[in-house]
Amino acid sequence: MQTLLILIFVIGYLAIAFEHPIKINKTATALLTGVLCWTVYIVSEHEPNIVLGELSHHLASVSEILFFLLGAMTIVELIDAHQGFKLITDRITSRNKVTLLWLIAMITFFLSSILDNLTTAIVMVSVLRKLIKEPETRKLFAGVVIIAANAGGAWSPIGDVTTTMLWIGGQITPTNIIKMLLIPSLISLIIPLIYLTFKMKGSVQTNKTDENAEDNIQELVIKTQNSVIMLLTGLGTLLFVPIFKTITHLPPYMGILLGLGVVWVVSEVLHSGKDEEERHPFTVAHALSKIDTSSILFFLGILVAIGALESTHLLSSLAKWMDNTIGNQDIIVVVIGLASAIIDNVPLVAASMGMYDLVHFPTDSKIWEFMAYCAGTGGSILIIGSAAGVAVMGMEKIDFLWYLRKISFTALIGYFAGVLTYLAIFALLH
Repeated sequence: MQTLLILIFVIGYLAIAFEHPIKINKTATALLTGVLCWTVYIVSEHEPNIVLGELSHHLASVSEILFFLLGAMTIVELIDAHQGFKLITDRITSRNKVTLLWLIAMITFFLSSILDNLTTAIVMVSVLRKLIKEPETRKLFAGVVIIAANAGGAWSPIGDVTTTMLWIGGQITPTNIIKMLLIPSLISLIIPLIYLTFKMKGSVQTNKTDENAEDNIQELVIKTQNSVIMLLTGLGTLLFVPIFKTITHLPPYMGILLGLGVVWVVSEVLHSGKDEEERHPFTVAHALSKIDTSSILFFLGILVAIGALESTHLLSSLAKWMDNTIGNQDIIVVVIGLASAIIDNVPLVAASMGMYDLVHFPTDSKIWEFMAYCAGTGGSILIIGSAAGVAVMGMEKIDFLWYLRKISFTALIGYFAGVLTYLAIFALLH
């Protein structure tokens, strides 16, 4: 049974990693892998009820993550529908390449910690299209957006799906992860920025589109006041989630659903005087039609598959083998981070959560903090290593080899700079 399970998972994993060459959506592969793993497990067992009990246990944990993501994505879409993010991005006026590079990177970094790195990357690339005309320069800036979005998401419990998974699973706490990872994550971005600063000079050419005319039309539909209200309400509810969990001890998905309810009510009140057709673009129904439900199903499939490996004790056996072979846990985590450049970081972190239990590695242990950093930022090394990278790849038609030549080395030195920074901070504090 175990050999067949490993074979199914490895084939599924490879299909996910090589999604683009084989032209099969990774969500379909993840769902097939998840169901087949549990099918093999239950067919091989003499007591199906035990397997069903384990499946229900894992599904409860997986559902918490999925509901959290669903609520967070919907809130972000509602803010975007009211052009809330435009209030931030419209403030960017510099045309100097170096100044613009730092400005874009820092906005992306901090915005990603409140939103998720995928949404932030999409928002910032949309901004770059308005600010930069030259395709080559825009691609370079887009590469920096990927690094900044992943770095910004790593230190926040709501900024990256892997950090969110660790938080919901009880491996980390919001205050501690921010304290321990903010500086390493910032260093992983600043080092690439310093490196690129010496390679850039001059000013960017802007796109001469009739933005004012478009803005005037939009202003007739969306009042700036509504944009401000929705931006503050949306970001406020996202930031309130960790506070809500601390006060009530309810799981994070309850906090995000509370936030969605508040944002939903505010949106309804703002557009209460309009007819059904006018209100539709600002409704939750419309927002739900725009969120990336394919990603939600991908997480479902891969996390269910990981649950099967955990229930059959394959992951604990893998952890023991890695400890005996490599010996040093820091090196193991760094390797996992590098692997996330090739393989999606969600299954990697999910597998790691199954390999190392909370009994031996309690909440806020070094391994979980380090894992959040490495898995979050390691995906920037290759363009296929993160959801943000894949999204930007499609939006700007960035070639894999172009990114490898122009950005990968920059991201790699940033990654290791952050690794050394984290280890130094941990040594000082402990």
